[in-house]
Amino acid sequence: MGKPILEVEELTFKYDKRLEEETLSAVSFTVNKGEWLAIIGDNGSGKSTLAKLLVGLLEPQKGRICIAGTELTDDSKWEVRRHIGLVFQNPDNQFIGTTVQDDVAFGLENVNMSYEEMVPRVNEALRMVEMSAFCEHDPSRLSGGQKQRVAIAGILALKPSIIVLDESLVMLDPKSRRELLSTLNQLKHKESLTIISITHDMNEAAVSDRIMMMKSGRVLKSGPPAQIFIEEQQLEPPFVERLKRELENKGKEVPKAYTTEEEMVKWLCKSCLMV
Repeated sequence: MGKPILEVEELTFKYDKRLEEETLSAVSFTVNKGEWLAIIGDNGSGKSTLAKLLVGLLEPQKGRICIAGTELTDDSKWEVRRHIGLVFQNPDNQFIGTTVQDDVAFGLENVNMSYEEMVPRVNEALRMVEMSAFCEHDPSRLSGGQKQRVAIAGILALKPSIIVLDESLVMLDPKSRRELLSTLNQLKHKESLTIISITHDMNEAAVSDRIMMMKSGRVLKSGPPAQIFIEEQQLEPPFVERLKRELENKGKEVPKAYTTEEEMVKWLCKSCLMV
């Protein structure tokens, strides 16, 4: 991992200043360059509010946010937004263009990028999310998974250092979700992209480098998936852990340590060969 690209210190926010209860209370954490942080928690824990604060859509009452060495303020927010992009849950809310390539180009037009520079940027972003073949398609006629890929391409074209996914995969079918998670993981490694995913899906959280649990506007715990899923038994485990527990209940010997999907596939293949 690289050095911190995101630093959050004592972040505090509430929607109604007349109320005593805070939506976020003294939230502090850092994220390293090239790290994937999954933020989990019940509804009302402050996850989506935190996402909006990170991209400057809301302004905190207290605390500071520093992105790529620049503190997020009212004066600096447009410059800081070049380093961070937010993908919402429903991609239809982000579509502007009449074709896929027009939609991906929209953000670049807003920063007055020249046509000569814009074309390769759009083509590269669509290639990254494997949507080049759909560049002339109407985005409204795409599948859910394809729409979300286009929404992500629109952010990637701006070449941010950080991409924030706010429940962005929740509407996708399992196959599309797995494919998009794999694509994002490849981008993380190839482009040193920093990913912050806000999610209720434990399979999505399981592919991250670190999970941060939130409750009632505070950070409850932070650690690698192996630690979180072992220590927090009340969480719905990802598919691999559920499979292990089912096999164990049937009297099968299974790996004792936390197991990733790749490790589980290797173990199952080895077990089959030994039968």
